[in-house]
Formats: sequence, C-alpha cells, structure tokens
Amino acid sequence: SVSSSKTYHRTENHHPILGVEYRQGEFSPTDQYFDKMGLQVRYFMPPGSVAPLAFYFQGDLLGDYSNLELIGTISTMEAFQKIYRPEIYNANSVAGKVYQPSLKHQDYSSTRIVYDREERSQLAVKQGRFTEEHFIKPYRAVLEQWAAR
Repeated sequence: SVSSSKTYHRTENHHPILGVEYRQGEFSPTDQYFDKMGLQVRYFMPPGSVAPLAFYFQGDLLGDYSNLELIGTISTMEAFQKIYRPEIYNANSVAGKVYQPSLKHQDYSSTRIVYDREERSQLAVKQGRFTEEHFIKPYRAVLEQWAAR
C-alpha cells in the first residue's frame, strides 16, 4: 500500500490496466526494505480505484506481466487493502493530483469484515519472537552466510 507518511503526485503516464501512475520523492521504510531485496516500486491507481497501489517487482513491470496477471494482482491487492486500510482504499473520494494518504481519514465506507489493528500488532510481536526463537537463532550462521552473498 502507499505510505501515509509520503505525498504522491499524479503523472501523465497512463496504463490501460494499471491506470494512472503516481510518484513520490523519497522511499518509505517499506520501499527501502523491498529495495534491499532487489525489488523496484511503482505506484498506480487502477481504473475504478480511489487510491494508488504500490507495485513491487523485478524486471519490467509493464512488459514482463500479462494483462491477466496484472488484473489478478490488482483484484487481490484491492480486496485486501479495502479491509486492511479502509481509510485509504475504501475512501468515498478519489485521490487527486497531489495525494497524501491518511489512516485518520474519516470519509470512508466500512467493510463487513473487521480488521483489528491492535490484535494484528500483538500478533506481529508474537510472530517475530517465534521466528527469532525457532528460525533465526538456530540457523544464524547459515542465514549470515546467505545474506553475505
């Protein structure tokens, strides 16, 4: 999803499936994380959407994927984001030429699925501890060798 700490600017670039492209001036922490894994990011607001989506990819986003792959990806992303971030992706107004997403935005439609951010935050901590105990600590040497390549 787009970062609520960044401002996005609509460009003149338009793709028939991905929609209108947005750009922002600097990477968000999420963008930096995926960049370290060798992924690029571009932001597009598909037709009928209300906010741009972040597309992380390797290679050529516009040339390496079929229209069906792009449509399937957009459908999955939008369904998830409307639940996960309804303030942004289920808003009642469309992103403008200059767009600043906000999780404090109140003009949005609720979904019938409730996403508990507090519960998710607690789960993230538990998952992190489990991963550290059962994956990172026992396999630290192997992971360090792999990361050094």
